[in-house]
Amino acid sequence: MSPDAKPASRDRLLEAAAALSYAEGVGVGVEALCKAAGVSKRSMYQLFESKDDLLAASLERRAAAYVDLLFPAAGDGRTARERILHVFGQVAEQAALPGYQGCPYLAVQIELKDADHPASKVARRVKGELTAFFRTEAERGGAADPALLARQLTLLFDGASARAGVRADDLAGLILPTATTLLDAGGVR
Repeated sequence: MSPDAKPASRDRLLEAAAALSYAEGVGVGVEALCKAAGVSKRSMYQLFESKDDLLAASLERRAAAYVDLLFPAAGDGRTARERILHVFGQVAEQAALPGYQGCPYLAVQIELKDADHPASKVARRVKGELTAFFRTEAERGGAADPALLARQLTLLFDGASARAGVRADDLAGLILPTATTLLDAGGVR
């Protein structure tokens, strides 16, 4: 692509929706989205049935990168305990970055409050993948109750990312010891 070539309108809209909804919330207006993407409203509605569909598509597009950021590589040789703690280490690292506003998938679920919204469905699926990861690793690590531990770890993840996102807490020295305590109590080796 030449330096002057612009990414396709669809790509620009997806990027604008991801950036603006994370920075300003899902209530960001269509005009602001279109202006940030450099496309007309007409073009947006030709590409997406609604702003809701655009938001869902932007979350879906970023889901794989989000999961790749959090989860360790499959078959990396680490113990289940180390793999789970890796996720919490990633949250602590991300929370220390400027502009961190918490888990984007949790934020969408909280803001929308509508389980049937297309973006809520994407967010719920991504959050479900996190809980499934925790459960798989908890089983592999010998947890007494992997399902319960997975839910507890997800609760810790969501609470920590939300508190860090609103700058109510610094996760350094807090999230890893707390996750370790849960793993110890759950019997994960």
